[in-house]
Amino acid sequence: MRKILFLFLLTPLCIIAQPNTKGYYKDIFVDGGLSLSSRADLPAARTLGLSLEVFMSAKKTKDNTYLDTLLQNNCFGGNEMDENGVLLYPDGEPRFRMVYLHGGGAGRHGKSLGVKGRENFRTFVKNGGSFVGSCAGSFITSLGIRDDSLKLRPEYLGIWPGYSRNTRISDNYTGLLIDKKSPLLRFADFGGDRFVDSVYHNNGNLADIHEHWPEKTEILARYDTRGMKNLKREIQGEPAIWAYKENNYSGRVVPCGSHPENVKSGEKLDLMCAMVLYALEGNGDPTVKGALENNVPRKMDKRTHDQDPAHTGIGDLQYHHFTLQIPKGIDKVEISLKSLLGYEHFNLYLCAKNGEFAFLDNAEVRHVGLGIDKTMVVNRPHAGTLYISVYCASTVETQWTDHGTQYCGNLEVLNGVPYSIQATYYYK
Repeated sequence: MRKILFLFLLTPLCIIAQPNTKGYYKDIFVDGGLSLSSRADLPAARTLGLSLEVFMSAKKTKDNTYLDTLLQNNCFGGNEMDENGVLLYPDGEPRFRMVYLHGGGAGRHGKSLGVKGRENFRTFVKNGGSFVGSCAGSFITSLGIRDDSLKLRPEYLGIWPGYSRNTRISDNYTGLLIDKKSPLLRFADFGGDRFVDSVYHNNGNLADIHEHWPEKTEILARYDTRGMKNLKREIQGEPAIWAYKENNYSGRVVPCGSHPENVKSGEKLDLMCAMVLYALEGNGDPTVKGALENNVPRKMDKRTHDQDPAHTGIGDLQYHHFTLQIPKGIDKVEISLKSLLGYEHFNLYLCAKNGEFAFLDNAEVRHVGLGIDKTMVVNRPHAGTLYISVYCASTVETQWTDHGTQYCGNLEVLNGVPYSIQATYYYK
């Protein structure tokens, strides 16, 4: 009987064809899980031609079942067939370029993710995946809430290490004014006035700038409530959209207190597209698994639970990067891949490039033969650093169900394909 893992895929109609950026399985994963809006569409992704996968639970919180909980736990927390969860590769690297999290109940959703699910979201961002969230998806990025006092919320993700405040505006519309130096202006001009009118708002948040303000936070847009009456809290000029990126290897977090995500045309769609593009621009830099030693094989055969990412097997459509220091006077380098028993049917490719990371589209030498076992020769390499990469061309298949799609086929790839790599250089 063929094993099937419940995960969720939506393939958008690509208006602008864009290939996936190097080293990721897909572009965006949408979390519409427990206590969140469950929508299968993200118009900005279709507009930008980005690949999309979606998790959806019941449409209404009261309709959630044990199956919804089980599927969400499998999706984000992992299970026997995919112990690292849908967001992460076996070594903890981000499997998607970005997560988008819908509106709803931030605290309830955070609790429903459980300790493991929340930790996987944090690992995703720490290791280079970006995050965009609206309303609840904005609240949950923070450490907690400041109203009369600071309230730490352990069920939140804390991927933006600041605090939120509730706007106390429900089922209404506000204006948003894009800051003059906002990077969002690189992606849209918003009619030349930097103003987006009538953006839906329903008990969303603002970034509290008065206490515990994270140094690396950028304010991208501010609330414009001029002309609005009977406001319970004055929020004119307060941060409505902001961004945070901890370091070069982490992803960028872009929270938004309002709801531009479902609009299909005009400046509100432009705003959502700009948020997505800025988040994706902030993906973390690639990392090196390790330095290969001359004529010494390196085994990559660990799994997630071994907690040894430098020696863990490779995931679907992922790159593993290595370096080899080349002395002067080398005539050639011979690089070989070897399979482990039972994994011969997977397809791994080899790439190499002097001085910078090697990918399929920029490699000076590549070997894209079927299977794992292969040998590649780099003639007359420059003295210095030779970058060598392994690419996993194998991936899962999908089936659509009422809850989204299931992963099926070669599910073993989700827990990583083990291999051995060796590089040997020869003098002239």
